[in-house]
Amino acid sequence: MNILFIMYDQLRFDYLGCAGHPHLKTPNFDRVAAQGVRFTNAYVQSPICGSSRMCTYTGRYASSHGAHWNGFPLRVGEQTLGDHLRREGMACWLIGKTHMQADADGMARLGLSADSIIGARQAECGFDIWARDDGLWAYGPDGYYDDNRSPYNEYLKCKGYDGENPWADYANAGLSDDQIASGWMFRHADKPANIREEDSETPWLTTQAIDFIDRATGPWCAHVSYIKPHWPYIVPAPYHDMYGPAHVPPARRGAVELENPHPLLACYQSGKVGQAFQRDDVREKVIPAYMGLIKQCDDQLGRLLDHLEATGAMDDTMIVLTSDHGDYLGDHWMGEKELFHEQSVKVPLIIRDPRQTADATRGTTCDALVESIDLTATFIEAAGGAVPDHIVEGRSLLPWLAGENPDWRSYVISEYDYSGTAHCAALGMTPRDARLFMVYDGRYKLIHAEGGLRPILFDLQNDPDEFIDLCKGDPPAEVMTRLYDMLAAWGRRMSQRVTRSDAQIIAGRGASLRKGILPFLVDGSEVPDALTERYRGPARQRHTDD
Repeated sequence: MNILFIMYDQLRFDYLGCAGHPHLKTPNFDRVAAQGVRFTNAYVQSPICGSSRMCTYTGRYASSHGAHWNGFPLRVGEQTLGDHLRREGMACWLIGKTHMQADADGMARLGLSADSIIGARQAECGFDIWARDDGLWAYGPDGYYDDNRSPYNEYLKCKGYDGENPWADYANAGLSDDQIASGWMFRHADKPANIREEDSETPWLTTQAIDFIDRATGPWCAHVSYIKPHWPYIVPAPYHDMYGPAHVPPARRGAVELENPHPLLACYQSGKVGQAFQRDDVREKVIPAYMGLIKQCDDQLGRLLDHLEATGAMDDTMIVLTSDHGDYLGDHWMGEKELFHEQSVKVPLIIRDPRQTADATRGTTCDALVESIDLTATFIEAAGGAVPDHIVEGRSLLPWLAGENPDWRSYVISEYDYSGTAHCAALGMTPRDARLFMVYDGRYKLIHAEGGLRPILFDLQNDPDEFIDLCKGDPPAEVMTRLYDMLAAWGRRMSQRVTRSDAQIIAGRGASLRKGILPFLVDGSEVPDALTERYRGPARQRHTDD
């Protein structure tokens, strides 16, 4: 079986037709959901691109692998999806974005060259690279945001788009008269990108994926990782005007959220992004563009699905659709992601398993508490391997796909390290204190803040919009104690003993006895004679005078 693992960047869980969006129709996402299982309570382990992806690719929590934010390197030696799958005879390829930052110091220390096979895999999060393109080819007075080569920019140049950076000039810019109308400015979000639709980012990456599928041999996992619908919020025709202000839902925000807000929430609400998304004119331009980007993603998913069906590959390909985090879009008086409201930390997750074992669950939903780190475990088991649970902290989802009801977790965890943000400095936090932890049990969501800041507590049963922070008043003591106990139990997990499994430890007990290590014996009768046999018998030589 092959695995087509598709990730969309910044795709909200509720912006799909099958998730109940009132205006956005996504027939191809719905098509996969009709053939598989849609998980309705899937949460990322960090609501920021880089850290979330490193959790997904390693199957480990952020505080286990250490890459807590964008640009934080994943240390050399962390095992990733590619390492696990190759042991099972399955190739693991990247087509698109990872946001991976290589541990250059660690590689230099160990003498790993990036142009060797092992060095390249260490530098690329364990993947073999078909086409890596992280998008965001921004450039300014100090140069490019991303120093890697852009195969997409090279493609645009080959197609006749001129200039040093056609991504910025065409793919992510419209026209205002004869002037560049950059997608970096929200006021241009309603303009069509100045690019032929077939040359824009999402179709380009889809073509790369189809090319890979046609040329791949042997069992494979292909991580097709789209940059969209991540900002800049601008999309080519005809998607730019498929939706308008009438399709923009009212912002989910309450005045009570601005009353004595948590200090960190106040920073986000009063920040540049929050202030922009509090404006109706911004939301009325940005959200239709965001919806257009999703619609284009859905159409391109249709291209992939049609190709799999036409070539017969659909019969032996598992399809996984998910995202690395959501987008506030003005809800809770904020934009972007980074915190733990549902709009940010909850993601879509749809899995279609082609095997007969999954027939009973096709077209169903599952409301189990799922973590993004579960995907690594799922893929290992799907490839025929045993999940190394002393390394991989997620759990396989295959039992749910088979219609079983496994003993399952009672809470999910997410972490956020905001030490790299201006909010850390504004609150006078040290980098080591600028950390948040979320524990959610399916009803209550507790957010613990280090550095002396008070916690946050939401009751999603009585307050599904997460407007009422119970910690502003007198939170229920039993609930706080129970959730903090969960967080403490999670904090005591065995996360770093990754070189020995439990089975190896058990099998190794007593092994030193059979290799002659016999400490603390009084006369040797304490152990079987076979263990002392080589230490008994006549001396062959005498080297003392007595």
